[in-house]
Amino acid sequence: MRNVLSIVPRASHDMVAAVIRTIFAQPDATHVQAQFDEVTRILERTHPKVAKMLHDARADILAFSGFPPKHWRQIWSTNPIERLNKEIKHRTDVVGVFPNPAALLRLAGAVRVEQHDEWEAGARRYLSLDSIRQLDAFNTALTTPCARMVN
Repeated sequence: MRNVLSIVPRASHDMVAAVIRTIFAQPDATHVQAQFDEVTRILERTHPKVAKMLHDARADILAFSGFPPKHWRQIWSTNPIERLNKEIKHRTDVVGVFPNPAALLRLAGAVRVEQHDEWEAGARRYLSLDSIRQLDAFNTALTTPCARMVN
Protein backbone atom coordinates (compact mmCIF):
# COMPACT_ATOMS: atom_id res chain seq x y z
CA MET A 1 0.00 0.00 0.00
CA ARG A 2 2.87 2.39 0.79
CA ASN A 3 4.40 1.80 -2.63
CA VAL A 4 1.10 2.49 -4.33
CA LEU A 5 0.36 5.61 -2.32
CA SER A 6 3.85 6.97 -3.00
CA ILE A 7 2.92 7.52 -6.66
CA VAL A 8 -0.60 8.83 -6.03
CA PRO A 9 -1.32 12.53 -5.43
CA ARG A 10 -1.97 13.16 -1.74
CA ALA A 11 -5.55 14.28 -2.46
CA SER A 12 -6.31 10.80 -3.84
CA HIS A 13 -4.69 8.73 -1.07
CA ASP A 14 -7.90 7.99 0.84
CA MET A 15 -9.88 7.06 -2.25
CA VAL A 16 -7.21 4.78 -3.71
CA ALA A 17 -6.53 3.08 -0.37
CA ALA A 18 -10.25 2.51 0.22
CA VAL A 19 -10.73 1.00 -3.22
CA ILE A 20 -7.76 -1.34 -2.78
CA ARG A 21 -8.92 -2.43 0.69
CA THR A 22 -12.15 -3.73 -0.83
CA ILE A 23 -10.10 -6.57 -2.33
CA PHE A 24 -9.40 -7.92 1.15
CA ALA A 25 -13.00 -7.56 2.39
CA GLN A 26 -14.40 -10.36 0.24
CA PRO A 27 -15.93 -13.57 1.65
CA ASP A 28 -14.14 -16.12 -0.56
CA ALA A 29 -11.34 -16.54 -3.11
CA THR A 30 -13.65 -16.24 -6.13
CA HIS A 31 -14.93 -12.88 -4.96
CA VAL A 32 -11.39 -11.74 -4.10
CA GLN A 33 -10.28 -12.46 -7.68
CA ALA A 34 -13.33 -10.71 -9.15
CA GLN A 35 -12.89 -7.68 -6.88
CA PHE A 36 -9.21 -7.44 -7.79
CA ASP A 37 -10.16 -7.32 -11.47
CA GLU A 38 -12.80 -4.67 -10.75
CA VAL A 39 -10.39 -2.54 -8.71
CA THR A 40 -7.70 -2.61 -11.39
CA ARG A 41 -10.33 -1.76 -14.04
CA ILE A 42 -11.51 1.24 -11.98
CA LEU A 43 -7.98 2.46 -11.28
CA GLU A 44 -6.87 2.13 -14.92
CA ARG A 45 -9.04 5.14 -15.77
CA THR A 46 -7.81 7.47 -13.03
CA HIS A 47 -4.42 6.04 -11.95
CA PRO A 48 -2.95 3.82 -14.69
CA LYS A 49 0.42 3.46 -12.91
CA VAL A 50 -1.32 2.12 -9.82
CA ALA A 51 -3.35 -0.33 -11.91
CA LYS A 52 -0.14 -1.57 -13.55
CA MET A 53 1.57 -1.96 -10.16
CA LEU A 54 -1.36 -3.98 -8.88
CA HIS A 55 -1.51 -6.08 -12.02
CA ASP A 56 2.23 -6.82 -11.85
CA ALA A 57 1.96 -7.84 -8.19
CA ARG A 58 -1.29 -9.80 -8.56
CA ALA A 59 0.13 -13.16 -7.46
CA ASP A 60 1.75 -11.64 -4.37
CA ILE A 61 -1.27 -9.55 -3.42
CA LEU A 62 -3.72 -12.42 -3.78
CA ALA A 63 -1.55 -15.17 -2.27
CA PHE A 64 -3.58 -15.04 0.94
CA SER A 65 -6.69 -16.26 -0.91
CA GLY A 66 -5.10 -19.69 -1.34
CA PHE A 67 -5.61 -20.32 2.38
CA PRO A 68 -8.83 -20.89 4.32
CA PRO A 69 -10.69 -17.57 4.82
CA LYS A 70 -10.33 -17.89 8.61
CA HIS A 71 -6.57 -17.29 8.23
CA TRP A 72 -6.67 -14.39 5.79
CA ARG A 73 -6.44 -11.62 8.36
CA GLN A 74 -3.30 -13.07 9.92
CA ILE A 75 -1.71 -13.63 6.51
CA TRP A 76 -2.22 -10.24 4.92
CA SER A 77 -1.80 -8.19 8.08
CA THR A 78 1.63 -6.69 8.69
CA ASN A 79 0.87 -5.85 12.33
CA PRO A 80 3.01 -8.64 13.85
CA ILE A 81 6.12 -7.75 11.84
CA GLU A 82 5.61 -4.04 12.53
CA ARG A 83 5.29 -4.80 16.24
CA LEU A 84 8.48 -6.89 16.14
CA ASN A 85 10.36 -4.12 14.32
CA LYS A 86 9.12 -1.58 16.87
CA GLU A 87 10.38 -3.78 19.73
CA ILE A 88 13.80 -4.14 18.05
CA LYS A 89 13.97 -0.36 17.58
CA HIS A 90 13.01 0.21 21.22
CA ARG A 91 15.68 -2.18 22.48
CA THR A 92 18.38 -0.68 20.26
CA ASP A 93 17.42 2.83 21.40
CA VAL A 94 17.77 1.74 25.03
CA VAL A 95 21.27 0.37 24.40
CA GLY A 96 22.28 3.40 22.37
CA VAL A 97 25.74 2.65 21.02
CA PHE A 98 26.88 -0.83 20.02
CA PRO A 99 30.58 -1.80 20.14
CA ASN A 100 30.35 -3.60 16.78
CA PRO A 101 27.78 -4.80 14.19
CA ALA A 102 27.79 -8.30 15.68
CA ALA A 103 26.44 -6.93 18.98
CA LEU A 104 23.52 -5.31 17.18
CA LEU A 105 22.79 -8.56 15.33
CA ARG A 106 22.87 -10.53 18.59
CA LEU A 107 20.36 -8.16 20.19
CA ALA A 108 18.03 -8.20 17.18
CA GLY A 109 18.32 -11.99 16.99
CA ALA A 110 17.53 -12.33 20.69
CA VAL A 111 14.40 -10.19 20.28
CA ARG A 112 13.29 -12.35 17.35
CA VAL A 113 13.88 -15.58 19.31
CA GLU A 114 11.95 -14.13 22.25
CA GLN A 115 9.04 -13.23 19.95
CA HIS A 116 9.11 -16.68 18.34
CA ASP A 117 8.92 -18.33 21.75
CA GLU A 118 6.01 -16.08 22.72
CA TRP A 119 4.12 -16.94 19.52
CA GLU A 120 4.88 -20.64 19.90
CA ALA A 121 4.15 -21.21 23.58
CA GLY A 122 2.46 -18.08 24.84
CA ALA A 123 -1.17 -17.66 25.77
CA ARG A 124 -1.74 -15.42 22.75
CA ARG A 125 -0.59 -17.48 19.79
CA TYR A 126 -0.54 -15.88 16.36
CA LEU A 127 -2.18 -19.01 14.92
CA SER A 128 -3.79 -21.38 17.42
CA LEU A 129 -3.11 -25.13 17.37
CA ASP A 130 -6.64 -25.71 16.11
CA SER A 131 -6.02 -23.21 13.35
CA ILE A 132 -2.76 -24.92 12.37
CA ARG A 133 -4.53 -28.29 12.30
CA GLN A 134 -7.06 -26.78 9.88
CA LEU A 135 -4.19 -25.61 7.67
CA ASP A 136 -2.70 -29.10 7.74
CA ALA A 137 -6.06 -30.59 6.74
CA PHE A 138 -6.43 -27.97 4.02
CA ASN A 139 -2.95 -28.73 2.64
CA THR A 140 -3.60 -32.48 2.79
CA ALA A 141 -6.82 -32.00 0.81
CA LEU A 142 -4.89 -30.04 -1.81
CA THR A 143 -2.27 -32.75 -2.23
CA THR A 144 -4.63 -35.68 -2.75
CA PRO A 145 -4.77 -37.06 -6.32
CA CYS A 146 -8.34 -35.80 -6.90
CA ALA A 147 -7.47 -32.30 -5.74
CA ARG A 148 -4.44 -32.22 -8.03
CA MET A 149 -6.60 -33.18 -11.00
CA VAL A 150 -9.04 -30.35 -10.23
CA ASN A 151 -6.19 -27.80 -9.91
